Amino acid sequence: MPGRKNLLSMSHMIESLNDTIHKTKDKAEERKVSIEKRLGELGIEVPLMDVEIHFIGASGLPKMDVVGLADPYFSATIDGQITFVSNVIKNTLAPVWNEVWRIRNVPATATLSVEVMDKDEGSATDDFIGKFNISLTAGAKEVEIDGPVLSLRKQRGTFWLKIDAKHSTMRQKHEFQYLFDGPVRFTRHFSPTVGLFTSSALNPASLYSTWKFNLEAVKLFFRDVHQPWNEKYPAAQKIFGSGPASLAVRSGIQAGHRMLYARLASNGAGTIDNRREDGTEEPVSLRDVLNAGSDAAPENVHGVRRTASRSNSTSSASGRPSDALVEDKRIKPAVYTYIISSVDDTWRFSETGAAFFVDFASKHALHANCAHKVRYSGEFHPRPVGGWAKFNDSTADDDVEWELVVDNNSGTYAPDKMMLPTVQECLQYNFGCAAEVPRNRKGEKGFKVVVYDREDERLKESVDACRSYAVNVRGVRQEDLEPHVDDGEVTLNATASPTTKERFEQPMVPPS
Repeated sequence: MPGRKNLLSMSHMIESLNDTIHKTKDKAEERKVSIEKRLGELGIEVPLMDVEIHFIGASGLPKMDVVGLADPYFSATIDGQITFVSNVIKNTLAPVWNEVWRIRNVPATATLSVEVMDKDEGSATDDFIGKFNISLTAGAKEVEIDGPVLSLRKQRGTFWLKIDAKHSTMRQKHEFQYLFDGPVRFTRHFSPTVGLFTSSALNPASLYSTWKFNLEAVKLFFRDVHQPWNEKYPAAQKIFGSGPASLAVRSGIQAGHRMLYARLASNGAGTIDNRREDGTEEPVSLRDVLNAGSDAAPENVHGVRRTASRSNSTSSASGRPSDALVEDKRIKPAVYTYIISSVDDTWRFSETGAAFFVDFASKHALHANCAHKVRYSGEFHPRPVGGWAKFNDSTADDDVEWELVVDNNSGTYAPDKMMLPTVQECLQYNFGCAAEVPRNRKGEKGFKVVVYDREDERLKESVDACRSYAVNVRGVRQEDLEPHVDDGEVTLNATASPTTKERFEQPMVPPS
């Protein structure tokens, strides 16, 4: 059968070609490591650099979608040690990203590897466009994007970037190599269940939102300290146990996590770069943090519209706005659930009363993608200095001194209270809380970070005052303070894994 023989020959040729490519790459990497090792033996230290990469854009990308052009984004890594993932640009073959990535203490021999992808919303995988590798020498770069080896079009467009590099001056530079140095990047994601039924269009947008912030210098503060899952906590035992029931629970939670944090062109995204040209820092307003991504149009999320504020909406007899998903730009008296990830050093959070938490075994595990450990976890809430009980709603937010009250209230990971000052220092560092100037370029004040242990009575008093103000002054429904489902509303759990709840209710298998 000649046809079958030709197919087998072609398959063997492709396999051999791929094997040759991988061997060549491995040899190149081995040679690089060998050179660095030899330099070390000779007492020659590989210089460490502080690098700033400006990812400008690309052009000439191939058409990837049957309908439309392509939805490109890229993933960049340095020596496989640190990763940067860009935003998705919708329907273009010439994306302009204009994103900046700063990394400290990078070996001068490091390699930057970039893969350009086409986002396929609704698909489990995205399409590969092409990739390239370059050194981190300073200067403007125009790089050809290489497609798959056997593609009809080997050259997949051109990528533009600019690299600035200078010698590292950090005293502990060898201890903290590949240290992310900003700017702080954020994405705001809307639950995929938003707007599936009309009832969800009547709730505040924040009840369907998750936020992810890429924090600077997390390794510098936490070093090698992580918080493992709490083996004494029954809910955690059901999630992290070794039996099939726990595996089913984890699968459901991880499916929910993927849906919540999906990389979509409709996500709200941006940076909080409070570093001035002279290297000094300015404060970041608490409103900019808690309302980050508020300009993302919920029209792109199941067709739900957005109004400017609750007060501008027509209310029904129940006191709920009757026309749209609501986004209020004021600082909201609300409690948030958060984790700081051990995987990528991101700060992830949402309102504790978020609708998508319904039926999930653990809020913190949902944010952490069932990770066995996190840097830290708990809850936080904003408050004016002096507390919500003394606050007058006629006072403009910009005229108030604000605090972010952070705790360790997490049964799933039971974080060590002795690490609370570390969390405080890390957040203060990232948001310019210790900046010498009282206001930023927009004339806004910064905020302070206050930390309380979950057993501290002052925490309970502050949380109660926050929630009381939300209900009695801002008109928040009592049921919105905790996860719940309105009549006719689809839950994230039902969307991600219809049988997770039944599986979770099976007898617990003790952890190994």
